[in-house]
Amino acid sequence: QVRLVESGGGLVQAGGSLTLSCTASGSIFSFDAMGWYRQAPGKQRELVATILYGGDETYTDAVKGRFAISRDKIKNTVNLEMYNLKPEDTAVYYCKGGLGATPSWGQGTQVTVSS
Repeated sequence: QVRLVESGGGLVQAGGSLTLSCTASGSIFSFDAMGWYRQAPGKQRELVATILYGGDETYTDAVKGRFAISRDKIKNTVNLEMYNLKPEDTAVYYCKGGLGATPSWGQGTQVTVSS
């Protein structure tokens, strides 16, 4: 199974920006889709953004216009650019590969937005 490793999390002030990266042990194009999820303390894991194999992107309403998902073919990463961050964006962010019954998940990276 392809292993995924997230990086780029950290502490940022409200209004700031961060870019998360998800590096795969195999080709990111081996997945029919890749996505970013997040889980805040006491809450369920939620979908943030996805990018399909063909390049179509989707975003949850809370991040539309502020987050952008992309793929870097050379670095073999899936990135999540996050702008105008808000305290409610604070969560552990996870990378997911695949839409099937046995997707690959990374270990997560913490994003903390201070007010």
